[in-house]
Amino acid sequence: MPKDAIPPNSPPLDCRPACGACCIAPSISSLDKPAGEPCRHLDADFRCTIFGQPERPACCGGLQPSAEMCGETREQALRWLSDLEALTRPG
Repeated sequence: MPKDAIPPNSPPLDCRPACGACCIAPSISSLDKPAGEPCRHLDADFRCTIFGQPERPACCGGLQPSAEMCGETREQALRWLSDLEALTRPG
């Protein structure tokens, strides 16, 4: 298992250090952020600089880490979220 692996059936997850997949792969319409580009609020350590603040978009606050979404590696998380973005894109 990779060193940054998330065990299946584990308790609620914390964000994987140095990941930021959920701040890169999906679009965030309220911030005019296109899919595949890092959010402007993502710092060099892939952490949200507005986490817990009122200006953080509701869609971000509602997205919670899960074994399915995060996978075993950052790359798996990016792929899963990118696939979800493509499947839910209008038109």
